[in-house]
Amino acid sequence: MLGQDNSPLRRATPTEAASDPGTARPIRVLVADDSAVLRQAIRRALEADPAIEVVDTARDGLDALLKVERLQPDVVTMDVEMPNLDGLSALRLLMERFPRPVVMFSSLTAEGTDATVRALAAGAVDFVAKPSGQSSVGLSAVAAELVGKVKRAARGRVRRVPQAPPTRVAPAAPRTRPVMVRPRPERLLVIGSSTGGPRALAELVPALPGDLECAGIIVQHLPAGFTRSLAARLDQSSALAVAEASDNDRLAAGQVLVAPGDYHLTLAGGRVALDQGPRRHGVRPAVDSTLEAAAGAFGPATLAVILTGMGEDGTAGARAVKQAGGRVLAEAESTCVVYGMPRSVIQAGLADEVVPLDQMAAAIGLHLALLRERTTGRWRHAG
Repeated sequence: MLGQDNSPLRRATPTEAASDPGTARPIRVLVADDSAVLRQAIRRALEADPAIEVVDTARDGLDALLKVERLQPDVVTMDVEMPNLDGLSALRLLMERFPRPVVMFSSLTAEGTDATVRALAAGAVDFVAKPSGQSSVGLSAVAAELVGKVKRAARGRVRRVPQAPPTRVAPAAPRTRPVMVRPRPERLLVIGSSTGGPRALAELVPALPGDLECAGIIVQHLPAGFTRSLAARLDQSSALAVAEASDNDRLAAGQVLVAPGDYHLTLAGGRVALDQGPRRHGVRPAVDSTLEAAAGAFGPATLAVILTGMGEDGTAGARAVKQAGGRVLAEAESTCVVYGMPRSVIQAGLADEVVPLDQMAAAIGLHLALLRERTTGRWRHAG
């Protein structure tokens, strides 16, 4: 499961192996944590599931890198705060040298912390918040979540991506921008993503030009508390203005709004409307809800982009966009961490083009130019 399809490190994932009774094997996991007590507790929690085998444990990031190279595990669980080499530094080196799915497991990856978003943007597939303290007593509360996320991570396909030098971003202090009157947008770009999305967004959004002649919305499956930090990091690295959306925000050309965790983002004319209606596909925000609203408000002036993610969220919305005369792009399987959401859109015959991630920014520019502007009759300006 390592690297791209043509990489010499590529081998069958546990899921692929399980499809052949002669090669079925458990998911091989390396556990990295600086607490000996928690290393053993995590091992016991994971090995309680017969589909998982812990091949070894590592006491710090350097130890983890050495054991990954030697043991070639399918998945790594990684603490953040460790001696010698911390988890985030080890993750970046891992993604560059021995790419594979990583689930961050640390008290520093609790809701809203920048460490979580930095890890996800650097290539981690998922995260679990560790119970406070160095005791194993509270581990049972998150054991099932950890097992589930390790099993889902094993189905991911991680690419080798050179890592940019690490930067710290303070979510509460976005960069200062000159005050300007932005034009009312004639077109709308909606990007939807899930598992692997933060890393994909960290590559795609900075590649978009600052004078993009449309408004933008990002719907990334993340819990409440994480999307503000995600937006701040994208804002710092991009020519576009990126911010977490608030209720009644006005859409503006050259600005991208990120749907906040635990809220569906819809539209009322040219403004954002947030609600906590029922989850769709088990998630909130849902890409489908935003795309359906976008199709209703912008019609043929809507461009939907479906990136990496598990499940089918985005397919119903893409269908609404197509029926309204808009266009749909889907990420190619070769660059997806999880080829679920794009595959569903493609199999439904809704994708105007299937595009690798490194070519997506150029494709967005091309397809935006092909969109018909929304008609005055379809625009219901909210004042």
